[in-house]
Amino acid sequence: MTKAFISGCAGLQLSDEERAFFTREQPWGLILFARNVSTPGQVQDLVRAYRDAVGRPDAPVLIDQEGGRVQRLRPPHWPVFPPQQAYARLYEQDAAAGRYAARLGAHLIAQVLLDLGITIDCLPCLDLLLADTVDAIGDRAFSADPEIVADLGLCVADGLMAGGVLPVIKHLPGHGRARVDSHLELPVIEAPLETLRAADFAPFRALRHLPLAMTAHLLYPEIDPDNPATQSVKVITEVIRGDIGFEGCLMSDDISMKALGGDMSARAAKTFEAGCDLVLHCNGDMAEMQAVAAVAPEMFGVRAERCQKVLECRTGAATRLDPEQALAELDARLRPVWQRPG
Repeated sequence: MTKAFISGCAGLQLSDEERAFFTREQPWGLILFARNVSTPGQVQDLVRAYRDAVGRPDAPVLIDQEGGRVQRLRPPHWPVFPPQQAYARLYEQDAAAGRYAARLGAHLIAQVLLDLGITIDCLPCLDLLLADTVDAIGDRAFSADPEIVADLGLCVADGLMAGGVLPVIKHLPGHGRARVDSHLELPVIEAPLETLRAADFAPFRALRHLPLAMTAHLLYPEIDPDNPATQSVKVITEVIRGDIGFEGCLMSDDISMKALGGDMSARAAKTFEAGCDLVLHCNGDMAEMQAVAAVAPEMFGVRAERCQKVLECRTGAATRLDPEQALAELDARLRPVWQRPG
């Protein structure tokens, strides 16, 4: 039976040990990183090998293909896409043009991904872009204005789904006030709860109908002084499920990030206990993968229902774009605020 975790893998192809692990432990999905991609044919083979190993032709395969600094697929085989902030800059000049460009850019990303067999993109990033937002977020975020973030985030989500790929809204309940990189240490968010409700939570509330969301490894002392959001029953129950009203499938951010403490088994167990439906483990370390798998529950009940609804959201046919024509149009529309490198 499928287990409630998403795993990485180490390289460009599955090792015999990885194949056996995936067949035995049945992770819900696989996530790819730059270390896993070389050419289109190689990525297609890797995706196919994972699905063959788990025996599920619809098994989700995820990636972070945002644009800007965070894109695992890069030239020469794949185009460079703009960071999310570029769409907000255009939006500030012409809201309709910004919306159109954001939807078009996301649709193009989805087409690239779907051609490789990748079905979920960890995008859009709905964190606010504030004056002191840590560089780890930076121009991955749209704007400081929650309404602009929500508007453009919905355009990106619509574009991805038009191209046959599911979006993941992230990082709940909002990473914009973090002043340190959660890959390296635990950020502490000191803003008053009322400020967070009015600003940081608002874009997520607007997109709460989407099927997938990702938590943030952030400490909110006013809500739970002891546990980061990913591992906090109070944050997940009262804020993410309560105030924000998200009812879909909730996945953690990568639990191998240094913001979390304890060994990998303890991290995973605490994340499940807090209420995450899926635990995400990305680094491809086999010993850690085995530790996560050992505590990952099998799919049943509400968790299984939420994860099944994710798969059912991909029933419609993707709309195809002429890639060269669409990319040229995207560049032309964004030219006042962004130019393609090289």
